[in-house]
Amino acid sequence: MLVGVLLVLLSIAGVVALVRSAETRTMVYAAREDIGVGETVGSDDLIGVEVQLGDVERRYVSEASEAAGRVAVQRIPKGDLVPMSSLGSADRLGRRPVSVNVTDVLPTAIVAGARVDVWVGLPDGRNGYAEPKLLVPAAEVAHVETSSSALGGQRETVVHVLVDPQQLPALLGAQANKAKVSVVWNPSGGGS
Repeated sequence: MLVGVLLVLLSIAGVVALVRSAETRTMVYAAREDIGVGETVGSDDLIGVEVQLGDVERRYVSEASEAAGRVAVQRIPKGDLVPMSSLGSADRLGRRPVSVNVTDVLPTAIVAGARVDVWVGLPDGRNGYAEPKLLVPAAEVAHVETSSSALGGQRETVVHVLVDPQQLPALLGAQANKAKVSVVWNPSGGGS
């Protein structure tokens, strides 16, 4: 009988230890606001949260000092945990943000993190434009800002897209030559 009681007590102690280990929470950091690609991350950009991550805990920022001074190499939405892989040095970025002015109304789906295709119609020399050509497929949107001119004039939207260095000369050349540049939402996120 004593052995039976001892086994029951050991069993209860084992279950209690298992439950306590499952309840272990650790402090990691999440983005206080959206953090765009290329932005330097500081402790003010982070908020501590207690979570249960288990074996994947080491993949996330667990001390604010781990992020300090590093830049975001991918977009981190507000409230998301900050993965270590999303932070790095500026030389890891590769892509460059380019501002594209758009006078057309954009779909509401074109927000930071969305993918867009950038189309360009070059001037044809007859007060018109040549047929548009796809210049930058599946570019990631870094930021969108909308403004209107004084006295309620024409509304203009600036879409900041991340462009690979080899695509920069063609896009910047088109803009310098007064091309009609359009951005088209690419819901699949794939290149054409």
